[in-house]
Amino acid sequence: MTTPGFAPMRDESRLFRDAMASFPSGVTIVTTTDESGRWWGFTASSFCSVSMEPPLVLVCLATSAQCHPAFERAERYIVHVVHREHVDLAVRFATRGADKFADAGFRSDERGLPVLDQASVTLECAAHAVHSAGDHSILLGRVERTLIGEERPAVYFRRRFHHIGDAA
Repeated sequence: MTTPGFAPMRDESRLFRDAMASFPSGVTIVTTTDESGRWWGFTASSFCSVSMEPPLVLVCLATSAQCHPAFERAERYIVHVVHREHVDLAVRFATRGADKFADAGFRSDERGLPVLDQASVTLECAAHAVHSAGDHSILLGRVERTLIGEERPAVYFRRRFHHIGDAA
């Protein structure tokens, strides 16, 4: 017998995924380099501020991601909040095996990290901590530099990208 409004346990995983997809969030592309200077990146919608003093943000990365080892060891990374012009790029960075940086508009910053110009927000972070959390790692970054662009960010809701209309 099931409780009204609740599905049987076998559906819990699917329902949880659907519930999380029903929470609107911004979309980020996170980039870094490994010890050899190779660029790595991924798309994340699990992103938020953690602390104002010191300024900390978190982003979550699947432990199964090809780039996970690079980010687990990274001393620095950059969080880019994407806008409507970057939606296809965000999809590419979420695709396993894709050539993520090819003709994508990234350039090297003074430390060799890949930077996407004209993001809605760019946060240059120093690695603060990495925490294991189920099948993901929580990357905590201390924000050392913040850039705010003109474009409004894209929003991800129910597995689709949306655009903010007249919000200030």
